[in-house]
Parts: sequence; structure tokens; C-alpha cells
Amino acid sequence: MEAARERVEAARERALERVAALEREFAGLAEAASSAGTDDEHDPEGATLAFERQHTAALLEAAREQVEALDAALGRLAAGRYGICDRCGRPIGEDRLAARPAATACIQCAGAGPRR
Repeated sequence: MEAARERVEAARERALERVAALEREFAGLAEAASSAGTDDEHDPEGATLAFERQHTAALLEAAREQVEALDAALGRLAAGRYGICDRCGRPIGEDRLAARPAATACIQCAGAGPRR
């Protein structure tokens, strides 16, 4: 399980770096929008800045969610439940965990769609 912990921690570190980079990008976009005195409705650049802000905000939220998912994976590791499918209780394949360290479902259950 030490390899799994290292994999999850490395993925978490990358996700945290992404969050920090996106926060810097978002702050830069906000500053550009406010310092230029843009009018999103009438300034051609304003619409672009508004789109870029919303796009960056969505990416930032996804990165934060990834950090949360990896934190939960670390919790499952500590509890001895990492790598066990939440749906069927079977092991999650190593290839899947290597690709998605925060995975909570085996490939069969993940492909089955939402629970009913």
C-alpha cells in the first residue's frame, strides 16, 4: 500500500499545484478586467475576459474537487478501504488506480452508470 499512498500523494500535489496556478490566472483575469475599466457588453475584449474568467473558474472548481477526492482517497488508505469498489466491494484494478488514484468504483461499476 506504500506505492498506492505515494501515487495518491503525488496526484494530490499535482492537483494542489494546478489549483495554485489557476488561482493566479483567475486573479490576473480579474485584475485585467477591473484595471482596464472594461464594459463586458460593449467592449470586444470585455466579452473575452468574461468568458476566460468563467472558464478559469470552472477549471479551478474541478481542480479543487480533485484535491477533495484525493483527500478522501487518503482517508480510505488510512482506513484500509483503498482500492475496494464502493458499489460491489470487489477490488479496483491496479491499472484503474494508476490512471485514477481517487477512483471509488471498479471499471465494471463505473461503466454501469449512476446507482438507482
